[in-house]
Amino acid sequence: MGLQQFERRLEHLVEGVFAKAFRGGLQPVELGRRLTREMDANRTVGVRGTIAPNAFSFALSPADQERFETFSDALIRELADAAREHARAEGYVFVGPVEVTLDTDESVSRGMFLVSGTVKEAAGGAAVGALVLSDGSRVPVADEPVTIGRMADCAIVLTDESVSRRHAEIRRLGSNIVVVDLGSTNGTKVNGAGVKERRLNDGDEITVGTTSMRFEAS
Repeated sequence: MGLQQFERRLEHLVEGVFAKAFRGGLQPVELGRRLTREMDANRTVGVRGTIAPNAFSFALSPADQERFETFSDALIRELADAAREHARAEGYVFVGPVEVTLDTDESVSRGMFLVSGTVKEAAGGAAVGALVLSDGSRVPVADEPVTIGRMADCAIVLTDESVSRRHAEIRRLGSNIVVVDLGSTNGTKVNGAGVKERRLNDGDEITVGTTSMRFEAS
């Protein structure tokens, strides 16, 4: 399912002004297919479960790099999302954030590419994750807690009147990431259930007031 969604999104990326350029030659969706195969081929069993590569480097010919240049940032985001979706579908875990780079290699022929996927642990072996907001933007959980509320100094500022000024925060706790309610008026929910503090799992939906966001462990 994840790869199919990726392919549909890539079709939109190459529509319109890009359509003519991508009638032949290397297709962006080929990168996504190889990325998921790289994850399957290099997965390993660890303490946390089946660990998959999270850092991917693509080597492209100069000609293909030039063709992709106009939307390379969007392509990198889509490739990273494809990795996350494939990991979710297969039950893989990451030990660091997903990273994708597109590099130029003079030795690679046009229409061909190389890819390497490696397991790259987060600094200090810390838990990794991000909040995905309704507009698709991602807020990574790093060393500093991610505070949610109506105050301007919150990491995620909401105008929802049912949200308290400092409503909740997402923080690292050992090898886990947890959500903590900060004594809000209307409470914090995870997957519809009220919580004071709870460890987050990949795909959990966090609701504060009438606003929801998704936690992704990558």
